[in-house]
Amino acid sequence: MHSQVVVLGGGPGGYAAAFLAADLGLDVTLVEADARLGGTCLLRGCIPSKALLHVAKVVGEVREMGPWGIEYGPPRIDIAKTRARKEQVIETLSGGLAQLAKRRKVRRVHARGLFVDSQTLELEGGRPDTYESSRLTFDHAIVATGSVPTMPPLFDIGSPRVLDSTGALALAEIPKSLLVVGGGYIGLEMATVYAQLGAQVSVVELTDGLLPGADRDLVKPLAKRLRTLLHGVHLNTKVVSLGEVGEQIEVEMEETSGSSTHAYDQVLVSVGRRPLTDGFGLENTQVTRDQRGFIEVDAEQRTHDEHILAIGDVTGEPMLAHKASHEGRVAAEVLAGKAAVFLPLAIPAVIFTDPEIAWAGMTAEEARQSGQGVAVALYPWQASGRATAIGRTDGLTKWLIDPETDRLLGCGIVGSGAGELIAEAVLAIEMGCVVHDLTESIHPHPTLSETLPFAGEVYLGTATEIYKPRRSKKGR
Repeated sequence: MHSQVVVLGGGPGGYAAAFLAADLGLDVTLVEADARLGGTCLLRGCIPSKALLHVAKVVGEVREMGPWGIEYGPPRIDIAKTRARKEQVIETLSGGLAQLAKRRKVRRVHARGLFVDSQTLELEGGRPDTYESSRLTFDHAIVATGSVPTMPPLFDIGSPRVLDSTGALALAEIPKSLLVVGGGYIGLEMATVYAQLGAQVSVVELTDGLLPGADRDLVKPLAKRLRTLLHGVHLNTKVVSLGEVGEQIEVEMEETSGSSTHAYDQVLVSVGRRPLTDGFGLENTQVTRDQRGFIEVDAEQRTHDEHILAIGDVTGEPMLAHKASHEGRVAAEVLAGKAAVFLPLAIPAVIFTDPEIAWAGMTAEEARQSGQGVAVALYPWQASGRATAIGRTDGLTKWLIDPETDRLLGCGIVGSGAGELIAEAVLAIEMGCVVHDLTESIHPHPTLSETLPFAGEVYLGTATEIYKPRRSKKGR
């Protein structure tokens, strides 16, 4: 069996590459070990977590209606129905992908693929009826095998009460108490879900703040809110041991004040993800990997092997589905002979907690490291009519601006719907907009989208709802 293009992995990057390559007239085979398309994002990550976060958001909003004179009783949660609804969402989307593959005449092979050499895959397991021989040859391959949760040996004690993100999304039950190890975005999203559903949730983080690496201005409102939602937040704290005792997990923690032991019904380990590049026979090709296991690629997604490209989580940070999809499209266009490169100015990142956090483009830390001078413009949502009306004035919109050219370099937003709002910032940064492009574009009122141009007006000194004298600038 031979194919012009073989895509190894059916996640957001893999199916995006396969579908576009087929649209561009190439003969495409998609090899996926799972029976369903969608990869980690759809089957065990982005989609199910956001479905559950929607549930958590609704539960939280109902509880916040008290000041409006509206009271509800405690929610009655049928966890089986919640889980079934989540699975229905997954099946609907995965089924749609299967139909799209069929309509595009993308050949689907349900098997595990291993490189024998630079132009041959050995097919194992899955459904042998989907492939006519155990060897699949190709002109070019695109590696899109994704990533998996990291589980350090300390936590790998063989107990079903110790979960990774995949296990947490299975939502088998709502524990009375849950410890989340890791204050990154996955850990905090799942902490939000379980806390709103009634669990007593604590978070332990090794560093001195939640969401290490994120802008502190954006993290502060979230950290404040989480301290009211969660049972405990332990910063500068290290987990030194854990063990199963009866029906609980005993966890020993070490912080500056000393050691302590706590018991939880379940522990969720969320300390990062690692690229899934081992076990696919890449050593039988010319593909090279760095010390962390990421495949090295150029701007066309080409590896050091002329027959193999790579996309998505296997190529490095940020490990995001939308980055993988865009890289997949670049790879498909390159193989179709088109001029395409992956050189974005702004890859948006969204943390779907409550409030949400989103950013795109240059961050303050990146500006500092590169020596790029920036001016910072902040618009607090206390001045937003829409935010006040919905009772969510804990938000903030922040722009990083080149003070010499007024060009928009980066944006960060914390608040309700930040993940939707950041798209405008991505477009503005990619288009090379200056502040006036933003402020002279009329935004609807009253909306949270107004906070983007209003932050620009803060920079210019022309904000209506905030008094700040006009900034002086030579030549203006």
